[in-house]
Amino acid sequence: MIKRNSYLKTLTFSIFFLVSSGLFTACKKETKSIRFGIITDLHYADRENVGNRHCSESIKKLKEAMTVFKNDSLDFIIELGDFKDQGKIPNRNESLHFLDAIEEIFQSSSLPAYHVLGNHDMDCISKKDFLSHTNNSGAAKGKNYYAFKVHGIKCIVLDANYNKDGSDYDKGNFDWTYAAIPDTQRNWLVKELKDGDEPILIFIHQLLNEKTDPLVRVHNAKEIRLLLTQSNRVLAVFQGHHHVGGYEKEDGIHYLTIPGAIEGSYPENNSYAIVELSPSGDISIDGYSKCPDRTLKKEIH
Repeated sequence: MIKRNSYLKTLTFSIFFLVSSGLFTACKKETKSIRFGIITDLHYADRENVGNRHCSESIKKLKEAMTVFKNDSLDFIIELGDFKDQGKIPNRNESLHFLDAIEEIFQSSSLPAYHVLGNHDMDCISKKDFLSHTNNSGAAKGKNYYAFKVHGIKCIVLDANYNKDGSDYDKGNFDWTYAAIPDTQRNWLVKELKDGDEPILIFIHQLLNEKTDPLVRVHNAKEIRLLLTQSNRVLAVFQGHHHVGGYEKEDGIHYLTIPGAIEGSYPENNSYAIVELSPSGDISIDGYSKCPDRTLKKEIH
């Protein structure tokens, strides 16, 4: 253990060195770790199983995850889309009822909570319906894409649920194999990537990384990846949609796909994680059930 006098001498010298060398200003920024809970593809609906999708059991799966999230020291929680599903016969009011039920569980803690839109979130309802029945914390309320900051880290949420003509996915009017970031949102993203100098985390439903099935990848993913790489600020992209999950590193950016919680019966199967981003830029994934643990090291530039 370092003795108090020795510690004070070391601290005094360190401050003197930083001030005299001009490094003090660069070290004043927040260096606190951020911790958040993440889950994706719950597909909640009170209906019969669809293959290996146990839609009605997603309430129990989310309750388990929320218990873990509440008992940890987290800065926020986020779900990556396909939050709810629909009945065998599509019905708007029924689908909204499923959404209200799963949202009540998601908002059952005092933690800031954020949503990412997935294709099934507009199966027989509109984006406006989804946003009016859910709540993003703070200034993100009512928005389908947005940015927020936590302890000196910028978090950017994207929405790729757009058709070839640039229109929104709406009440089932979409082809789930086609998703894209439209020009308006792309231009907004460019500004967000240039604004400030904080490290950035990206959250999106459909996938952006190259080495994955084109059916689950954003149509203009290559263009978006280039923007992220050129910014030299993006540490990681968190994705859902592809229920098996996966990981790829490209140009120093981690692309992590969280396995879908919907697959398999409860309690044997679930998927969620607690993510910690350290001041060094390293990312630790504490996965539960089907979500694997990972340590993602920051690439030194």
